[in-house]
Amino acid sequence: MTSILSRILWFTFIIFLFYRLTTAGMSWIGLVLTLCWAIFLLYWVITAQRVKAIAEKQSLASALAHRIPVMLSWILLFGWKLPPPLNLLLISRAEWVLITGVVICVFGLFVTLWARWTLAGNWSSDVTFKEGHELIKKGPYRFARHPIYTGLLIMCLGTALDIGTLRGLLALVVMAIGFWIKLKQEERLLLRHFPDQYPAYCREVKALVPFII
Repeated sequence: MTSILSRILWFTFIIFLFYRLTTAGMSWIGLVLTLCWAIFLLYWVITAQRVKAIAEKQSLASALAHRIPVMLSWILLFGWKLPPPLNLLLISRAEWVLITGVVICVFGLFVTLWARWTLAGNWSSDVTFKEGHELIKKGPYRFARHPIYTGLLIMCLGTALDIGTLRGLLALVVMAIGFWIKLKQEERLLLRHFPDQYPAYCREVKALVPFII
């Protein structure tokens, strides 16, 4: 049920993003940001077909606990005509700020794709344990235990800078909450299945921000 819901939401969001790409009058900055998110989602849908079989999965209630805030963050990030004060301008619209936001978003996309490629068949959109599941500690996983979430939060930060409004900053906070809930669920699962390896990995590598968090 959760996987079907996930695919429906992803395809809906992809269609929305490609609709934005065809919208007349979009600036080059808006075009690059939208393309970054479209590439992320399209890559996720394509690679989701090549993953290991599920041995253990979470309940629908557990999935909704992290999916709801993450989806809310995307609505805040890409929604339009949202009620006040969500569109209150808080960040300067200076060109250097906008370009910085684009660079940050592109870097976040790189981190996310690198992490997804490294995780390979062990990946899942839900909190699951795969048949033949491996504890990945190479690539970006040398620097953060959950680099996919790190990359997505970096993308959200870059997008929020370019939006410049309250809704962008709220999106970053809400997305961080959603991913924190999910990573805690994942870590409980991994601790059960890797009782010796995972605690040692946690002592060596931070969850989201290298050397900090």
